[in-house]
Amino acid sequence: MNVTAPVLAVRDLRKRFAETRALDGVSFEVRPHEVVGLIGENGAGKSTLLKALVGLIQPDSGSIEMRGVPVKMRGIAQAGAAGIGMVFQEQSLIPNLTVAENIFLGAEGGAVVGGVYRWRELNRRAQAQLDKIGSRISPTALTEDLSFADRQMVEVAKVLATEERTNAEPVVLLDEPTSVLDRDETEVLFAQIERLRSQASVVFVSHRLDEVLRVCDRVYVLRNGETVAECTPGEVDEATLRRLMIGRDLEGSHYAEEEQVPAREEVLLSVSGLTVRGVCDKVDFDLHEGEVLGIAGVQGSGREELCRSIFGALGIRDGRITLEGRRLRPRSPRAVIASGFGFVPAERRKEGMVASMSVAENITLPHIDAVCAGPVLMRGRERTLAEEWIERLRIRTPGPNAALGSLSGGNQQKAVLARWMVSDSLRLLILDHPTRGLDVGAKGEVYRLIRELAASGVSVLLMADSLEELIAMSHRVLVMKDGKVSGMVDAPTDAKPAPLEILERMV
Repeated sequence: MNVTAPVLAVRDLRKRFAETRALDGVSFEVRPHEVVGLIGENGAGKSTLLKALVGLIQPDSGSIEMRGVPVKMRGIAQAGAAGIGMVFQEQSLIPNLTVAENIFLGAEGGAVVGGVYRWRELNRRAQAQLDKIGSRISPTALTEDLSFADRQMVEVAKVLATEERTNAEPVVLLDEPTSVLDRDETEVLFAQIERLRSQASVVFVSHRLDEVLRVCDRVYVLRNGETVAECTPGEVDEATLRRLMIGRDLEGSHYAEEEQVPAREEVLLSVSGLTVRGVCDKVDFDLHEGEVLGIAGVQGSGREELCRSIFGALGIRDGRITLEGRRLRPRSPRAVIASGFGFVPAERRKEGMVASMSVAENITLPHIDAVCAGPVLMRGRERTLAEEWIERLRIRTPGPNAALGSLSGGNQQKAVLARWMVSDSLRLLILDHPTRGLDVGAKGEVYRLIRELAASGVSVLLMADSLEELIAMSHRVLVMKDGKVSGMVDAPTDAKPAPLEILERMV
């Protein structure tokens, strides 16, 4: 084969779901030993394209060629045999299996003889894959006991195992692989991508445009299901890519800093001596009405557990929480939801949504009384309320009755946000990485909604994807380290702290 000929070629691929054209003539090529970026807004067709490449959906027309030969992928196993492996944004691991079992599931080879596992051989081979990415995860660990970030690294190791079961150089599809990784883990992944160049090709999908420009040789831009541009990093910048993605210039500040208004003097929530066994130790802070309080910390700092305990999802060993001066006992999420609390979790598919239910049902689920007349659900009222928020958040969906699980990841996230914003009684919204998986345009919409909520008096506890985002969106930043508060940093609009000022207190 000509070394410059594409190892993977997509020609005029089209796919329609009801009235929605998910793919409307997508074409792109991946050449041997290169990293190709795919970018676009949520709903631009990226996820549909990747699913077509691994056989999870069948395109209506167009062609996929592997090394010059047309192929029809009928499933992940067939795609793997052809040399295509994918790291899914929403993860595809089976929780009650070990890391080693997940890495080689369906491709155990000599590690299974006569239907019986040869555990030593399976674990040895899994360890070899984990060593490639510098992971300290044990191959014998149960996957359900791992953090989201560790599971993401197992996903990467699983795809790298494709090298063992094909005679051809593989194509590795990475769908938002860095979305939950910290800085060190991201650097490990980037180093692994560089290693893969010598024996594989990579398709890299990310909303983080700085990462795309850093690791990719070429970048394809999708918009409304079409390939609208092919760019070479070094000849374009992030602003150019944003314009190509959304078809227009972004107006104003990306973080809508000009819309930030000062928090109010009144204290909404007061936390004193809050202790959660093994993760938080005597945490103290006040949260004012209309304040966005950012919570910074590395993985394991206790910030996630702090927020979950306030929401009633994690037991509190000691301490006191008061809401407007009255003792609050967050024994369950239901109890604090009744007090006007909302929570957007980082793992939306696992904890934040019911994929089989409709968009409308997911949006109104915590506020079912608002769409009922006595015991009777008023479908028209439910639909009207959902349509208002579908339009306001620009959720791309065939309609309010579409299953939420059928939407792109970013549009699912916007529906999860809408679930809490529909309530007139919302007083405190806890946001755990609310812009994860969103494109630059959708992020701007979420930032403005957070500003609007804060200006109306709703208080926000925010854990963000990056220190830049956290600092830009917050009035103050509470920093946690080893389960304790290591600092509180003011972040007024006219004098935002430098990320280093926060980082020094985190590590």
